[in-house]
Amino acid sequence: MKKDAAAYVQKCDKCQRYALIPHMPSAALKSVSGPWPFAQWGMDIVGPLPAAPAQKKFLLVATDYFSKWVEAEAYASIKDKDVTKFVWKNIVCRFGIPQIIIADNGPQFDSIAFRNFCSELNIRNSYSTPRYPQSNGQAEATNKTLINALKKRLEQAKGKWVEELPGVLWAYRTTPGRPTGNTPFALTYGMDAVIPTEIGLPTIRTDAAKQEDATQN
Repeated sequence: MKKDAAAYVQKCDKCQRYALIPHMPSAALKSVSGPWPFAQWGMDIVGPLPAAPAQKKFLLVATDYFSKWVEAEAYASIKDKDVTKFVWKNIVCRFGIPQIIIADNGPQFDSIAFRNFCSELNIRNSYSTPRYPQSNGQAEATNKTLINALKKRLEQAKGKWVEELPGVLWAYRTTPGRPTGNTPFALTYGMDAVIPTEIGLPTIRTDAAKQEDATQN
């Protein structure tokens, strides 16, 4: 299947036109692995992007350093209160309280309100330089991947990137990463997701599901 996928990508016009060209970075990216899942998150803001419905043109992105699981939401503008709600809803209420959140020291992340919110939950804030994204390598790498994937999916309808975002996140979460060879989904939930290409194929899970259906009927 991997060989077939590689051959497909080589023939895919969008993949070739929008794929990132490998090159040496201007400075080394600092990518640090988290000690365990969801202990350490990197956060960043992407945009402005082409205006979508409701004038949404910014992405708030959070990446778990251990599993590489990504959470992202679209906004018309992003303030510190939006970051606070995002962290509470997408990180704390889903994966527990992290040890540390790494972000640049922009006003959305370095406000008194957000610092107080983190302090109340005993979350440590770590800040990189806003114009030096290499110091938060995980967030920088994730941003490039998401934007590249959105470009491949959108073509001319660039204002529809918000509609495509869930699919892009799903693809990112279910794609094996290097160097572990595991998907973020598997590292998060302990098993790989059932993806569309698995439907109709004789796999252990699909066979088990069919046998269960046959037994019940």
